[in-house]
Amino acid sequence: QVQLVESGGGLVQPGGSLRLSCAASGSIFSIYAMGWYRQAPGKQRELVAHITSSGSTDYADSVKGRFTISRDNAKNTVYLQMNSLKPEDTAVYYCNAQPERWIRRYYWGQGTQVTVSS
Repeated sequence: QVQLVESGGGLVQPGGSLRLSCAASGSIFSIYAMGWYRQAPGKQRELVAHITSSGSTDYADSVKGRFTISRDNAKNTVYLQMNSLKPEDTAVYYCNAQPERWIRRYYWGQGTQVTVSS
C-alpha cells in the first residue's frame, strides 16, 4: 500500500552535514507519522526522530540539537537534516511511516548508509 524510498546518504567528515529524504507513494492521501531509525553494526535498530502530520516531533537524546526532522505533507516526504555529525552517527538509516494513528501498521524503506569518518 505504501512504498518508501530514501536518498541522501553518503560519506561525510566529522562535523559535517547531510540531508536525508524519504518519499512515500501509494494509494494514500496522508500519513499520520513518519520517522527515521538507524542501525549500527552489532546494535539494535533505534529511533532517531519522529514527526506527526501536525508537526509534533520527538528525538533521541543523542541527536537533540544536531538533527532536525521535517516533512512536506503535500508530497508525503520526510527529511532529516543532520548537522555536527559524529562517528557514532554511522549507521544505516531507515525511513518509517505509520499511516493511521490508532492502527499499529508500519512501512519501511530499504535504508541508506551514512558514514561519518575522517
